[in-house]
Amino acid sequence: MKVETKNNEIVEVSEDQLLTLPEGLLGFESLTKYALVDCEYEPFIWLQSLEDKNLAFLIVDPFLISSNYETDIDDSTLAKIGIKKPEDIIIMTIVTIPANGGPVTANFQGPLVINKSNKQCIQVVLNDNRWSTKVNILEALNSKGEK
Repeated sequence: MKVETKNNEIVEVSEDQLLTLPEGLLGFESLTKYALVDCEYEPFIWLQSLEDKNLAFLIVDPFLISSNYETDIDDSTLAKIGIKKPEDIIIMTIVTIPANGGPVTANFQGPLVINKSNKQCIQVVLNDNRWSTKVNILEALNSKGEK
């Protein structure tokens, strides 16, 4: 499938790169179809809307940033996207790159939970005050290296 991206590129994505977010993302609830598109800066990935080419989010695996990251998500939330076993779960976080040159951050409080078997995804808000919506990625990587 050909997908037009935010930067006006046309990329080819396979069926296994498509995600459905039945509840959308916070602030973008009406947009439910996305594709995972490779980013030139690994390990980042683009979450590109298929319904609005101008909407794309940079995402990353939070466990690459912080070895002590935990998510406590209740079974009823996981059931919304058909998760039956822990092996089906992929956790990703949305990255923010401020225009003012400030620190690049990841939203550890609102991770994306992907069911890798059916390609359904949901954004959850964690009730854990250890995590912030603006975890400084470089600081977290530096402190991870010190442990």
